[in-house]
Amino acid sequence: MMIRGLTILLIFQSLGEMSAHVLNGAIPGPVVGLLLLLMFLVIRGGVPASISTAADGLLAHLSIFFIPAAVGVMLYVSTLASTGAAWAFAIALSTGASITVTALVLRAMSPRIDEADTPDSSADAQ
Repeated sequence: MMIRGLTILLIFQSLGEMSAHVLNGAIPGPVVGLLLLLMFLVIRGGVPASISTAADGLLAHLSIFFIPAAVGVMLYVSTLASTGAAWAFAIALSTGASITVTALVLRAMSPRIDEADTPDSSADAQ
């Protein structure tokens, strides 16, 4: 079942890469692949068990995917030392913006509780 799920995920990855190549790299292939996978799952009405099993297996070993990034940082220590402050500022600013946008979207999409429907606290005291 895991092989089937990984195959499906790799098919969507490949479709995304091919689409990005056709679009001359305007949108990265992994992003296109994820959007195609999302459309597939929405149309299907849920996540198949095989994809869920494969995704859980990948998520269990997610830390392995950070090794190439760590090696890249070690290779460019001198560049990072000269531009580190700008990188730190950009990371802090983008993290703050992401948290703010997420909070605003959550607030806009959350169901509103009408104050008329909530029980009055003075009624509880009686």
